[in-house]
Amino acid sequence: MTLDSLRFDNAWARLPEDFFTRVSPATWKNTRLLDISPRGCRALGLDPACFDDDAPARETLRQLMGGETVLPGMAPLAQKYTGHQFGVYNPALGDGRGLLMGEAQTADGYWDLHLKGAGQTPYSRFGDGRAVLRSSVREYLAGEAMAGLGVPTTLALALATNDEKVQRERVEPGATLLRLAPSHVRFGHFEWLYQSRRHDDMRRLVDHVIERHRPALAAGESPAEALFGDVVTRTARLIAAWQAYGFVHAVMNTDNMSILGLTLDYGPYAFMDAYDPRLVPNHTDANGRYAFDQQPGVGLWNLSVLGQSLTPLAEPDALRDRLTEYEPALQQEYARLMRARLGLESVVEGDAQLVQDWLTLLAEAGADYHRAFRALGEWAVDDGEWLRQEVPVEGLSAWLSRYRERLQEEERDAASRRDAMQAVNPLYVLRTHLVQQVIEAAEAGDEVPLVEFRRLLADPFTARPGMERWAAAPPPQASVICLSCSS
Repeated sequence: MTLDSLRFDNAWARLPEDFFTRVSPATWKNTRLLDISPRGCRALGLDPACFDDDAPARETLRQLMGGETVLPGMAPLAQKYTGHQFGVYNPALGDGRGLLMGEAQTADGYWDLHLKGAGQTPYSRFGDGRAVLRSSVREYLAGEAMAGLGVPTTLALALATNDEKVQRERVEPGATLLRLAPSHVRFGHFEWLYQSRRHDDMRRLVDHVIERHRPALAAGESPAEALFGDVVTRTARLIAAWQAYGFVHAVMNTDNMSILGLTLDYGPYAFMDAYDPRLVPNHTDANGRYAFDQQPGVGLWNLSVLGQSLTPLAEPDALRDRLTEYEPALQQEYARLMRARLGLESVVEGDAQLVQDWLTLLAEAGADYHRAFRALGEWAVDDGEWLRQEVPVEGLSAWLSRYRERLQEEERDAASRRDAMQAVNPLYVLRTHLVQQVIEAAEAGDEVPLVEFRRLLADPFTARPGMERWAAAPPPQASVICLSCSS
């Protein structure tokens, strides 16, 4: 298949007209492709080779991302929704700088092609509808990193820059990102219909999501309740993965929560360096509402808002019962992931405390979250010097004694356990200071670091010769980097 052969079935455009506004993308000056994601290509059933330098499809993609063309069958539109932002309901939300260009039908299902930085829409409020290269690089690499870790996420097919000068904290180069997701439906879509008392339209939206993405849920007596239960479980597992891999979303507003349990809308996110449960990478979040250790509770709060929105379609008591499934699902998935990170196959009472005490040691030492796990994986087969360097605290020896006793209940030998641990503990991490280096290079016209880092993040567990700088310990000044919502 090539880009031009994609078949579009734009079901969203068949929903009531005020679910969206039809908008043509703006045209930007001198759009240039910076990178095309092989993972994004595969999601659409495309051969990455179809975008080789002289291939017609590459020029078509460039024109699409520059607003110069649309593909046959596309129907660009901006979706309307609302949501709670930092706990306060905002009725004036919607796609303010991105357009749902079309819904591509592939052998594996449907994929939205969503162009970020496509220009102003009726929901831009006071924004210019543009995207800058800085934030576009961050989102592009975030999708690759999360997918490489196995965390549910949106992706991107390609990243492009242009000659537009966009005013943010400073004047920055413009960019566009062609984002991919099975759906961009958010909790905020349901909040909008609930607050507007449009119960029939909400039923239509529930039916749309189930028919398109969760057909197995249609057979029950209450499709809305079944859908809510599905969202509860998927969101719990998603946030468990965030916690296990040290990811802080930083803007967990309900309009940034995916109805499919995907990581959506990457802004001032961060993967932590030194383990800090209170990490808040977003300087807009002065009260720490979306701190790392608050994410599980915020997920529950956001789900309760979604559940309230669905009460016209399902029994409130049944929805509350579904909501109680959140914490057990989150704890179960988090325990599974952390056991794997510690090299444990079996489930033994006391594992949760072992994990918690390990994290306490990391916090006490100010240890790097990711390097500490890699060093622990090597500990069983080397002299432990690397681990002592990464976690230089007195309590490490006592914890290792307990860990050694726990490992005696496992059947794997030390070398097999080391290999299993290094297959789930990333060597290459999307660290904020590394992303900044990529951004600065891209702004200077050098996309080589972008492509190199993207390749590493696609498989972050396997060491590559010559790539040591991407796996090095972060410098001390990296911890002071803080971002804003414009990121």
